[in-house]
Parts: sequence; structure tokens; C-alpha cells
Amino acid sequence: MTAPRQLIVIRHAKAASPESTTDHERALTPRGVADAKAMGAWLKEQGISVDLVLCSTATRTRETWAAIVEGGKLGALVEHDPRIYNASVERLIGVLREQGRSARSVALVGHAPGIPGLAATLSEGRGDDDEKLKMASGFPTCTAGLLEVEVPWKDLTAGAAELSRVHTARADEASD
Repeated sequence: MTAPRQLIVIRHAKAASPESTTDHERALTPRGVADAKAMGAWLKEQGISVDLVLCSTATRTRETWAAIVEGGKLGALVEHDPRIYNASVERLIGVLREQGRSARSVALVGHAPGIPGLAATLSEGRGDDDEKLKMASGFPTCTAGLLEVEVPWKDLTAGAAELSRVHTARADEASD
């Protein structure tokens, strides 16, 4: 049985670290763009569609989602929310509770440690054993965690989801 809602949490792709710019304005590297396009292709291959995208306002997250769209020909309403930038798990849950509304599938594009922490908190160890091992081994850049959410967004809390997939996209590797 499929849960009524799906959450795809995505850590932004690889970003540059130039001294001449602020953290918020860091752009993706060429590898980051290529990896994000590969993530889009993987999401399309998996048959995953998104109704609503909640994205940090940071340059690297906006560029990550743009490349995912390009790579997977995905379309959805995108809301850039400054509260997602380097947010805690609690703040991310608050954003989802407020913004999820009637969407069945939501993508949340953000940063570590909030994004991997959110996946761990919402699933509380529930989900496919192999996927839990992948998540426990790290959540590198351009990684997505797919969670099946069993409650309305407004009632989202720890343990309200089950982890179904974890995927790290790399442009130079075949998808799993």
C-alpha cells in the first residue's frame, strides 16, 4: 500500500567555495550541475513526479532544482523559502506543515545537516533495511531520500514516514 503523500528530501549538488562570495551565493560546480541533471533523469526513470517544490533561497539549491528539472523534464510549482536555508530539522518540519497543503508529492531542496536529519527524524528507523544502511553511511551532495508520509502535512511529526529509497546521483555512474 502506498502512503497518501510522498516527500523527496534533496541535498543540493556540489557547490564551489570561492572566497569572493557569501555562503548563500555559492554556485554549483560543473560536476554539481551534471550530478543534478543525473538526479532529474533518475527521478524520471523511477516515475516520480512532484506537485510542489520547497526550495532554499541559496543559489546552490535553486541551481540544483533547475538542473534536476532539465535532466528529468519535471515540472512543479516552486516556492523559494528563506527559512529552508541551513535550517534545523524542527524548522523544516514547520515549513512542510505550513506549505504542504494539498500536495501529494513534495520535494524539499536544502542543506546538510537539516535534510539528512529530517529524513532520519521523520522515518525514525522505519523503512527498507538496505536504504536505511545507505542513509546511515552518509548523505553526500546530490542525494535524495524518498519518504512515504502517512499523515496530512499539517500533522507531520517524528516517525510519521517510512524511508523507501536513498539515491546519490553522479553523472559518471549508472543509476541504481
